[in-house]
Amino acid sequence: MTRSARRIAVVNWRDPWHRDAGGAETYAWQVATRLAAQGDAVTYLTARDTGQARTDHADGVRVVRLGGRFGVYPRVLAWLAARRGSFDGVVDCQNGIPFFTPWVTPRRVPVVCVVHHVHDRQFGEYLPPAVARFGRFLEGPVARRTYRRRATAAVSPSTVQAMRARLDWPGEIHLVPNGTEPVASGVRAPAEAPTIVCVGRLVRHKRIDLVIEAAVRLREDFPGLVVRIVGKGPDRARLERLAGAHGLADTLRFEGFVTDERKAELLSEAWLHVAASAGEGWGLGVVEAAAHGVPTVAPDVDGLRDSVRDGITGWLAPTAEAFGETVGAALKEVADPVRRAELDAACREWAGRFDWDSTARRIAALLDPA
Repeated sequence: MTRSARRIAVVNWRDPWHRDAGGAETYAWQVATRLAAQGDAVTYLTARDTGQARTDHADGVRVVRLGGRFGVYPRVLAWLAARRGSFDGVVDCQNGIPFFTPWVTPRRVPVVCVVHHVHDRQFGEYLPPAVARFGRFLEGPVARRTYRRRATAAVSPSTVQAMRARLDWPGEIHLVPNGTEPVASGVRAPAEAPTIVCVGRLVRHKRIDLVIEAAVRLREDFPGLVVRIVGKGPDRARLERLAGAHGLADTLRFEGFVTDERKAELLSEAWLHVAASAGEGWGLGVVEAAAHGVPTVAPDVDGLRDSVRDGITGWLAPTAEAFGETVGAALKEVADPVRRAELDAACREWAGRFDWDSTARRIAALLDPA
């Protein structure tokens, strides 16, 4: 029997075109476009960045932009409250705090709360103490009570564990991992010089400092070493100064924001991909690199320990202090053509287990009332 079309609201802090967009935006948008492709009428509610239109249409999805960094939360709730009963389901993405859409939607309307990772520790890095405490209160007790009878999806086993241990989250948590885009199979041609690529937003908790410190440590052991930092963010100027102070002009290159095609070229040339974050929900860039046959070195932290299979598709550094040493050992390992081929095959097989169609199907199933 063919299911009738539904009216679905996907609520996420930012859209993919926002200046600070990241993996959470990719997840929300991939789900939204696939729900639309199967016939649902999808509205994507989000914040409005400078220069963005209030409304838009893309890939079959209606985009409505309301408010800025913090104002988006009350404005989205007000917008939904004014249209109470206009939607048959809501995907409520928690980026630090959720949107608390059950407050303004009828009880009969299914709401799926999607959690990427627990932000309690991260609040203190970016917010004044009083605001950080309020954020933890919203993320923990308030969210826990609001969604206690709603479906919850987490993107990784680490997130499930953190929700149980740090948020005391009740009820069933459904594991709905990220997907990845398919990459044409075939033998890639890595650069002749040892080349490392780091893909991600340039913000403090991504700890690009560790990548720079590793470059300083390894440039003498690996002549011609090239390190490419791919991405944009508010921490770029500080990181450029740090790299300059270490005399890395000939070693480390800031690529900035690049197209998907250029990113694919950079990954295909890389010997290694590195991620140095203090914690992730999953590690979308890790699996993107794996799809190109490129292994990743990362610290053994939430999310990254899920997306990197230690010794199979990459290596986990036991501590931040051991990050550079681990990268060096990995470079020596991938210098062996036989070992590189083994890693390439394992990475591609691992990445092939994740696709956005499966992610969207699982979210769609949670939106179907029992």
